Amino acid sequence: MKVSVPIITFNQAKYIGQAIDSVLAQQTTFEFEILVGDDFSTDGTREIISDYARQHPGKIVPVLHPQNMGRNGMFNTIETYKLAKGTYLAAMDGDDYWTDPLKLQKQVDFLDQSPELSVCFHNAKIVYEDGSASEILNPADQKVVTTIEDLIGEEEIWYMATSSVMFRNVIKTYPEWFIASVSGDIPRYVLLAKHGHIGYLPDVMSVYRKNANGTSFTDKYDDADFLRNRIDMYIGINQEWQYRFDAKIKKNVATYYHKMLEAKQYRHTYAPRVPVAINYLRYAKPEWAETKEIIRTYIVPPALAHLYSTLALLPYRLKERFS
Repeated sequence: MKVSVPIITFNQAKYIGQAIDSVLAQQTTFEFEILVGDDFSTDGTREIISDYARQHPGKIVPVLHPQNMGRNGMFNTIETYKLAKGTYLAAMDGDDYWTDPLKLQKQVDFLDQSPELSVCFHNAKIVYEDGSASEILNPADQKVVTTIEDLIGEEEIWYMATSSVMFRNVIKTYPEWFIASVSGDIPRYVLLAKHGHIGYLPDVMSVYRKNANGTSFTDKYDDADFLRNRIDMYIGINQEWQYRFDAKIKKNVATYYHKMLEAKQYRHTYAPRVPVAINYLRYAKPEWAETKEIIRTYIVPPALAHLYSTLALLPYRLKERFS
């Protein structure tokens, strides 16, 4: 089997048929299979998958879990990927679809001719469910080759639409930090980068649909739990790469601690924010002016800050009173 196409879905009855049809429309010189992993949908998605499997026996393999696997689709993805027989995996989200019938052929040819690559991705069109104007994801000057140095920056980096990615079937086990993460794409590309660089094809060959049921809408940057999960993920990535990118990753971790200071769980509290502020200072190591501001705003007890302010203003008030 040359290619496995795992389609990961949950409550996407409105879109799953178009996703599967776009894979069935692929024109290839090789054999490929379609694995449709459903995370216990309740909106009719499972029935649609079963109908397609009956119409295409041996081509479409339904992976219908008896319960929701949890972790934002993480376990659904892992269990579906485990069943893949292909040399390559071409990822697909159940609400996306491919627009070029030669997509698989182009990517396989590219990877077959580039043994130094573990992954390749192509450009994609972003379509918004709310009717906002669509756009092309990757710019004209998108790098042709991405390395691990590009993936691990001081801020979170994203420019690969999930359904545009094809990668070698080389990850057989996942580390604990990966499994604990609510983000599957970032850590998977980091693991794959250990096996080779990431290549890019400029052809626009898929649609990335942004809608309320998509995983991107579960990214909540004002939620302390989400931010803490991201911090743990990057700490795990740091360990995975044996602290080769320690300085950059610490800057990244510091960014999440800074966001956490104003997370909805903390923004109106004092005591819970103190250790967050201390961790921010520990990872960011900011200049003295910012350090003083963080200490004054988040670490000094409010009563003490008020007393200090009162004492600092006292000479001026006394002078005004007796002048």
